[in-house]
Amino acid sequence: MSEVKKITEEQLKTIKDQQNKLQSAFIDIGFIESKKHEALIVQVKASQDLEDTKTELEKEYGQINIDLSNGNYTLVEKEKAEPTMEKA
Repeated sequence: MSEVKKITEEQLKTIKDQQNKLQSAFIDIGFIESKKHEALIVQVKASQDLEDTKTELEKEYGQINIDLSNGNYTLVEKEKAEPTMEKA
């Protein structure tokens, strides 16, 4: 039977510490990815809600620009089409 060989206690401690750090990093990454996923869901919902509100406001007021600091709005001026010259 072959003799059992061992690394030093210091080497074993070093390897265990490194493994623990690596495992901790994986756990942190998983948590961060989970929070990122939650934030993306919130962002998509908020974006959709904003678009829905814009559509409602446009139906009520037409195309407007809103000053978000006080709620005042101005109508969006439509650009007048320049007459074009057609060649005969």
